[in-house]
Amino acid sequence: GLVGQEEAREACGIVVDLIRSKKMAGRGVLLAGPPGTGKTALALAIAQELGNKVPFCPMVGSEVYSTEIKKTEVLMENFRRAIGLRIKETKEVYEGEATEITPHETENPMGGMDFINIEKTYHSFIAHLGLVVSCYGKTVSHVVLGLKTAKGTKQLKLDPSIYENLQKEKVEIGDVIYIEANSGAVKRMGRSDTYATEYDLEAEEYVPIPKGDVHKRREVIQDVTLHDLDVANARPQGGQDVVSIMGQLMKPKKTEITDKLRAEINKVVNKYIDQGVAELVPGVLFIDEIHMLDIECFTYLHRALESAIAPIVIFATNRGHCTIKGTEDIVAPHGIPLDLLDRILIIKTMMYTNEEMM
Repeated sequence: GLVGQEEAREACGIVVDLIRSKKMAGRGVLLAGPPGTGKTALALAIAQELGNKVPFCPMVGSEVYSTEIKKTEVLMENFRRAIGLRIKETKEVYEGEATEITPHETENPMGGMDFINIEKTYHSFIAHLGLVVSCYGKTVSHVVLGLKTAKGTKQLKLDPSIYENLQKEKVEIGDVIYIEANSGAVKRMGRSDTYATEYDLEAEEYVPIPKGDVHKRREVIQDVTLHDLDVANARPQGGQDVVSIMGQLMKPKKTEITDKLRAEINKVVNKYIDQGVAELVPGVLFIDEIHMLDIECFTYLHRALESAIAPIVIFATNRGHCTIKGTEDIVAPHGIPLDLLDRILIIKTMMYTNEEMM
């Protein structure tokens, strides 16, 4: 749906071909042109042309300046956001249409004050207190779940924690669900199409009853970014008690992820890639207003572009010759140091003509 910019779009097509043929390593792209000429749209189009699951991470040059976190840390964080990891895993799952959901209660030896299942946020903590008071002296010992497929039916006796997952997904009788055997994660696929009515418009999504057995092995593909792995390991889940809950609420907003942690995660990722379990998906990092970065950031970017797992970096600016931020009298094209500019392919965008705007 882009209008005009034929030459810039053709150049972006060449960039996509270079990326697919793995000839853009260690280089970046600069979209230079007046404001409102579609620089961000071209960067997003490059990401979508590379594939639907390719990570696209936009940022503005002024975002790196913060009192809480270093400039280089912000850049590295966005670099990691733009590097995807596609993990292929074979899991045992139970899949089918829910025909029975029967929780079985038993006497609670703790007298109803069971704080084990208190959620980790303040609001759900208060809600749980109300739940504990209402069901004083009783606790769910297990839940009986009936699942039906086109081939047969199966009745399962599940742990109380899985019953909580069923409630979170708002599973009702007639819903098509699947449960991972290892983790107990529950996913609601939709409503069984046997319950479909003749209405022209409905809020429910109807899906067919699964074929095959209830218990099966299926390949699950998960798309995550390296930053997701960093955050998951930098902030491990604490205890379920009240002290841990309040401690998490009072944590600072931003925490820097250490280089040591990232190195350990890279080792695990490389191990998965060597085993064929995971596949690295370099995404697109789009940095708008690149002239707002200072000389320290440019030095860091110059080194980061040479990394073996660097994403495709696309810069954008609307400046011509200007002083490099962080220096007093060094003037360079687009406010970018010449050594970094040598690594960049420049694509120029033009103002729209009257014919294009009409």
